[in-house]
Amino acid sequence: MGRKGIAAVAALAALAGGAAGCTVQPAGAGGEHRSPVRIEVPSRTPSASPSRAPDDDGEKPSPPSGAPAPRVLWSPGDSGRDIRELQARLRQVAWIFHGPTGTYDDLTAEAVRGFQGKRGLPRTGVTDSVTWQRLLGMTREPGKWELYLMGGQPADAPDARCRTGRVLCISKTSRTLRWMIDGRTVSTTPVRFGSEYTPTREGVFHVYWKSRHHVSTLYDSPMPYAMFFSGGQAVHFSADFAARGYAGASHGCVNVRDEEAIARLYGQVRNGDKVVVHW
Repeated sequence: MGRKGIAAVAALAALAGGAAGCTVQPAGAGGEHRSPVRIEVPSRTPSASPSRAPDDDGEKPSPPSGAPAPRVLWSPGDSGRDIRELQARLRQVAWIFHGPTGTYDDLTAEAVRGFQGKRGLPRTGVTDSVTWQRLLGMTREPGKWELYLMGGQPADAPDARCRTGRVLCISKTSRTLRWMIDGRTVSTTPVRFGSEYTPTREGVFHVYWKSRHHVSTLYDSPMPYAMFFSGGQAVHFSADFAARGYAGASHGCVNVRDEEAIARLYGQVRNGDKVVVHW
């Protein structure tokens, strides 16, 4: 082969190597030498289609034929502690802002659909095993007061000092207020207390003043349905508690977030009724 022919072959090899990549081959097992260049021609088989963007609302590809469908764990209408955890974890990744309520309502289904769509899962609004595993991988185990951020927790047993007479029996352990008459619980509602810097006092007190439309002279904040029991500390409705739950704290008062409940309680409690704040 002439020089021009050799140069042409070398140029072709270099062009192919630059386009498809090349590797130098070692000597064979018997010591014979192979061609120093192996040309790899790229396959013409088209690559797989790129995955959809996380927020694509288009139809998602069907699962492979014969693949089992994910197991459904919870769906709208379900309730209980597991639903509270689902909602608490959805709050952690900012897909839900109400509750947890413990009830799989329309807002929960909408949040689940948003979470699924963002991650390329079918937007069913139903929590299946695949959705749950993705959520578990992105969140941490919620604490008790995340599960009951907006109330709903069960009340613990009343203190022994609450079992006689008319008593506002207030537990710091379960964060609940029992309205009791002669040992019988009339109503129970979640409550919130002061922070470590402005703690709610503990002990036995009595309601000494009621003020329906009270406004704090110290903090210039509304204290509707206030029932004072120790200095400036009172049981009263708190709009902040209603909005933020246990993410906030009072300045020492016992906050109630349910305005209807505190309105009923205010109408039943009298000056002189006992108040017990206990752990």
